[in-house]
Amino acid sequence: MDGEFAGAHSCPMETAERFESLVRAEFAPKSVYLNTASNGLLPARTVAALQQAALVRAEGRPLTALHADVEEARASFARLAGVPADRVAAGASVAAHTGVVAASLPAGAEVLTAEDDFTSVLNPFHVRGDLKVRTVPLERIAESVRPGTALVAVSAAQSADGRVADLPALREAARDHGARTYVDFSQAAGWLPMEADAYDFTAAVGFKWLMGPHGAAFLVVPEDFGGLTPILAGWVAGENPWDSCYGPVAELAHSARRFDLTHALFTYAGLRHSLALIEELGVDAVHAHDLALADRFRAGLARLGHAPVPAPGSAIVSVPGLGVRQPGLSAAGIEVSNRAGNLRAAFHLYNTAADVDRLLDVLSG
Repeated sequence: MDGEFAGAHSCPMETAERFESLVRAEFAPKSVYLNTASNGLLPARTVAALQQAALVRAEGRPLTALHADVEEARASFARLAGVPADRVAAGASVAAHTGVVAASLPAGAEVLTAEDDFTSVLNPFHVRGDLKVRTVPLERIAESVRPGTALVAVSAAQSADGRVADLPALREAARDHGARTYVDFSQAAGWLPMEADAYDFTAAVGFKWLMGPHGAAFLVVPEDFGGLTPILAGWVAGENPWDSCYGPVAELAHSARRFDLTHALFTYAGLRHSLALIEELGVDAVHAHDLALADRFRAGLARLGHAPVPAPGSAIVSVPGLGVRQPGLSAAGIEVSNRAGNLRAAFHLYNTAADVDRLLDVLSG
């Protein structure tokens, strides 16, 4: 990875050098990878853990350590989310978690959502068929909460263009009208500080900004479970899982683990190490680094005469009309996304100022 790490000037020299040293020890991408909004890169420590997990299975060793990895990952995510680990459920997808939330609502309940939000945070409410799903532009979602709104469901950062929801305003509006809140942090957890305790329910996948393998997602619930029913519960949701393998689960877990789905053990074996890296670096440092790169790209786009979708404070930059450049950029060794005709570039901890300049250079040509 060539180039000075953006954001380093905002930290004491020793802290910046430690950040850069940790990142360089974990990542050596073969391309200019600016596509974390699709998939994060795996740290070297995570790759090594996945290899070791595969050997456990290949050699017929007990899976005890892999089950322990699930709990380590749960605890690490809980620290990042700012909640106790017993409020975190370990699952497989945000869509499944949304389904549990959707199933808890009474027929006729109004769910307020943002236009063109990611499907996983929307579709389970629609397929119920007996809910009133109301959709408004993201910038109007807080002001659109009204008496009778049962739940507001929104992504913290929009997948398509990186716009960041005004979560404090949403939280206040929901509180004023007695509505519950469900926030998907999939495009934010890992670079945007989380305050999961400020909302009724929050969720996030592990394979984007948290840089884990596919197959893991977390759900944060209130201490009293917020009226959710563990409709997807299997044996892992039992208070004593190994005593819950046959017949109905006699005693559900006393914690959010009652909402767990059967664990993808390899995934969690790797994910715990990716989460540990984020904890070592610190979300505040990652946030500053990522935003410095995104702002550098926005400034460069202005010089080229391009105007991105307004998304202040976001690590995701989406440029209308440039999505058609994605194949050519990929051929030039630069990985970005084409989303609805927009070029989407996502900047994370393993990216550098040189990556930004390389993208701008190719776009200018």
